[in-house]
Amino acid sequence: MLRAGIVGLPNVGKSTLFNAVVANAKAQAANFPFCTIEPNVGVVAVPDERLQVLTTISESVDTVPARVEFVDIAGLVKGASKGEGLGNQFLANIREVDAIVHVVRCFENDDIIHVSGSIDPVRDIDVINLELALADLSQIERRIDRTRKQARTSKDAQAELAVLEQLNTVLNEGKPARLVSLNEDEEAIIKPLGLLTRKPIIYAANVSEDDLATGNDWVEQVRAIAAQEEAQVVIVSAQVESELVEIPEEERADFLESLGVQEGGLKSLIRATYELLGLRTYFTTGPKETRAWTIQAGMLAPQAAGVIHSDFERGFIRAETVAYKDLATLGSMSAAKEKGLVRSEGKEYVVQEGDVMLFRFNV
Repeated sequence: MLRAGIVGLPNVGKSTLFNAVVANAKAQAANFPFCTIEPNVGVVAVPDERLQVLTTISESVDTVPARVEFVDIAGLVKGASKGEGLGNQFLANIREVDAIVHVVRCFENDDIIHVSGSIDPVRDIDVINLELALADLSQIERRIDRTRKQARTSKDAQAELAVLEQLNTVLNEGKPARLVSLNEDEEAIIKPLGLLTRKPIIYAANVSEDDLATGNDWVEQVRAIAAQEEAQVVIVSAQVESELVEIPEEERADFLESLGVQEGGLKSLIRATYELLGLRTYFTTGPKETRAWTIQAGMLAPQAAGVIHSDFERGFIRAETVAYKDLATLGSMSAAKEKGLVRSEGKEYVVQEGDVMLFRFNV
């Protein structure tokens, strides 16, 4: 399951956003720093209209969406890399997630105290990114010291040292480790380090209701930083998300349209996370169940089958495959077969977004 950690300075709207997107989460959203000490975890369904269409076509008993786990990590402060404000604990929590959602305050509200006394997204982002980079630097420098001694006699250590020195140089320039281009072998070398600035990042620009459709000057500052870092930006309003939770499902689209937007923050965040991590969705469907499965882009059919169960990958024979759009248009699997749109794909087939698949395998 995909895990995304929500981070940011205290009082930027992290816990309010978390509570809203998870709906039944119990994170305390209070107007003081460190109100979230243990990371709150919530699992949410990935919104996907295609699931209901497939459920109807197959007359499925159950519908199972893909899921994303959000982790609300307590507010970081300057000095977190040295343990300030429970920093060591918070940084350790970030190491365990697949992607970081960095909530940045882009709204004025005199009733909500800013930990630095004013609204300045560039400064706020710098504070968080510096702490993450310092934590990575400290870890890499220690690793370099150990590896340098081993490199005198070990080719593996020499290879590791070369990668570590590349990362060290970039981090010392004030840039995130994710900007270093590494091949598959080099990536495997540093994976155990769980580098914080190597993780993909989405900046969630938290705006007022009035700025949700258009953004504002602060959002543009966030976008400029994201462009330099190869990160993504999503405009959200934690307050609007809180209001959405209270509105009946059938009225939410009209409410969002009245604000000039087509989707809520949860859908925007998940879509951006999928894009950033290069994730795709395929489906299995039948009378018993319609389910969405998350895979990496470029996965071959046997690997995609292995996401369901390792036996499926080991015993893979073929996959009966039809594009979602074709199946939805024709309204039944039998009609798709009559039109020749259901294909038999082998081990070299690259699974496409929205494929509806039935795997054949040997036990």
